[in-house]
Amino acid sequence: MGSKNKLKRFRENETFQNVFQPTREEVVSNNFQYKGKWNSDFFKNQNPIIIELGCGKGEYSVGLAGHNPNKNFVGIDIKGARFWRGAKTAVDEGMHNVAFVRTQIELVNHIFADGEVDEIWITFPDPQIKYKRTKHRMTNSEFLKMYKKILKPTGVVNLKTDSEFMHGYTLGLLHGEGHEVEYANHNVYKNEGAPKEVTSIQTFYENQYLEINKAITYIRFKIK
Repeated sequence: MGSKNKLKRFRENETFQNVFQPTREEVVSNNFQYKGKWNSDFFKNQNPIIIELGCGKGEYSVGLAGHNPNKNFVGIDIKGARFWRGAKTAVDEGMHNVAFVRTQIELVNHIFADGEVDEIWITFPDPQIKYKRTKHRMTNSEFLKMYKKILKPTGVVNLKTDSEFMHGYTLGLLHGEGHEVEYANHNVYKNEGAPKEVTSIQTFYENQYLEINKAITYIRFKIK
């Protein structure tokens, strides 16, 4: 994407009422306006809040929001030019149950209050993301502790990935730490029992993986 196009998208994001681009300082000082108030002040309902971490183009957040009008969705990504696509689709289609926040995933507990989130989706994450000058995986112990804080006690995490390595690493960690794995499959499209929302929504990259017969894996779990 050219820098001209990026700038155009950044400018357009600023006009969308479903996009928030707080400064890092605002976030870390816990001054983000909707922390603890997503239901009351933004969505203006008491419906469950589901977040997608590393939402990319926002296709999954928008897809889930379209399938679930009685739930609220928030996509998080540091790349605003990417999720512009999802934000624009939501605006064009008059969807009021989906929003996007431009921030780093490791700051998610500054965007949501303890126990504010019902469910987390992690879709096609980079097996290793750069975090505080080191590389971390989005399902490592440190991240799981952070997710546990913002999740309700009944909250669940969904991991959908094309990386067999990420799938195996996460399953091993979950079993090792005694978390509750509700469902796990290393090829959801070859399994009739896979949850509908896992197979009925496909991202741009997922379609490319499927075209070359790459297996898509999925885990649904609770953090103990």
